[in-house]
Amino acid sequence: MTQYRTDEAFALEMDNTDALAPYRAQFHIPQTAEGKDTIYLCGNSLGLQPKAIEAALMQELTDWKNLGVEGHFHAKQPWMPYHEFLTQQLATLVGAKPIEVVAMNSLTVNLHLLMVSFYRPTPTRHKIVIERGAFPSDRYAVVSQLHFHGFDETSLIELTPREGETTLRTEDIEALIAREGDSIALIMIGGVNYYTGQFFDLARITKAGHAKGCVVGFDLAHAVGNVPLKLHDWGVDFAAWCSYKYLNSGPGSLAGAFVHERHAHSELPRFAGWWGHDKSTRFKMGPQFKAMPGAEGWQLSNPPILSLAAVKASLDMFHEVGMDALREKSVKLTGYFEFLLDALKSDAFHVMTPRDPAARGCQLSIVVKKDGRKVFDALTEAGVICDWREPDCIRIAAVPLYNSFRDVYRFVSIFKEHLS
Repeated sequence: MTQYRTDEAFALEMDNTDALAPYRAQFHIPQTAEGKDTIYLCGNSLGLQPKAIEAALMQELTDWKNLGVEGHFHAKQPWMPYHEFLTQQLATLVGAKPIEVVAMNSLTVNLHLLMVSFYRPTPTRHKIVIERGAFPSDRYAVVSQLHFHGFDETSLIELTPREGETTLRTEDIEALIAREGDSIALIMIGGVNYYTGQFFDLARITKAGHAKGCVVGFDLAHAVGNVPLKLHDWGVDFAAWCSYKYLNSGPGSLAGAFVHERHAHSELPRFAGWWGHDKSTRFKMGPQFKAMPGAEGWQLSNPPILSLAAVKASLDMFHEVGMDALREKSVKLTGYFEFLLDALKSDAFHVMTPRDPAARGCQLSIVVKKDGRKVFDALTEAGVICDWREPDCIRIAAVPLYNSFRDVYRFVSIFKEHLS
C-alpha cells in the first residue's frame, strides 16, 4: 500500500516515478487566461482531446475529399467495415468476446434498442429495477418503456440506500431481488452511479437477477475506461455506454453496446435497420431482414466515420496502456485524493463516494455543507475545471491517463483555501 504524505514534494516524487505520466503530453490541456494548464478534473463528464484525434480525422477528410464514395472501399481504412476495426479493442476493454460488442448510435438510443429486445413484460413479470438517483436519461428511458407497454411507474422499483446512507449495499440489492424477483422483468442500473461515484458489484447483481429469472443490463457510461469490466464472464445480458467521458472520443461521440454471446443467434424481437442485416447479402437489397449474429445485429444505419475515427484513435491509446495499468494508477491517484481531503480534518464537507477502492473508480463526490456553489465558483475562478451538481455536490475525477498527482495536490490546496 502506498504511504502518502501531505507535502507537495511527495506529489512531485509520485509524478516522477509514474509510468503513465508521459501520456499527459498526448492530450490537449485547456489553458487559463494566463496561459497555464488548468486543473482538469472533469473527465467523468467530458474527457480531454487526445492529440492523435486530429490526424485521425484529417485522414478521413482527406480520403473523402480525394475519393468521394470510393472511400467506402479504398480509403486508407475503408469505411464499409470501419466499425469492425474497433471490435477487438472494445471487447478487451469491457471483458467481452468480439461477437458481443459493437460501436453504434448514442447511449440512450442503444438502451432503448436493447430494451426493445430484452424488456419483454408479462402481466405477472413486468417490473424494472433501477437505482434511485440514476442518471435522468436512464429513468426517462425505462419509464417510457413501461408506458409503451401499457404499465405505469408503479412497475418501477428504485433501489434506495438505508436511512442516513448515500450509497447502496450489495446485500440490500440482492435481498430486494430475492424478495421481488418473480415480478421483475428487467434490472437495468448504472455500472458506476454518475452522482455518488459508486461502482456496483455487477457480478453479484447479475447472479442474483438470473437466479430469479430476471434479465440484467447495465448503463456503463461512467464505468467503461474507468473500472475493470468482465461482462462476458459475469453473464450480463446486455450493456451500453458512451465514449466521450473516460474514453476521450469527443462530445456526443459514438456509443457502444454489448449483447452476451448466448443471445447471438436468438430470435429476440428488435427494431431492424440495414446495417444490422447479414453483410454478405446486405447490398442485394432484399425485403426480408436477416440479422447478423451477435451485437452487430442490433445496428441500424451505417455509422458516422468521423466519430468512429475519433473513437478508434482513443481506443488505440487504451490498447497500448491496458486497463490493468490504468486501474493501478487510478487506485493510487484516487486514494491520494482521499488522503489529502481527509487530512483537511474539516466538518465543512464530506465525500459520499465509497472508501473501498473496489467500490469506486476515478470519481469522488464531495458534499459541501454550506455555500457549496460559492466554493465551486471560487475553484473555477482559480483555474479548476470540475463539475457541480445540485444541490451541494462537487464531482471531481482524477483520470490516470492525463491527471497528475500534482493536479490533486493543487486542487486540495485551492479547495482548502476557499472552503471557509
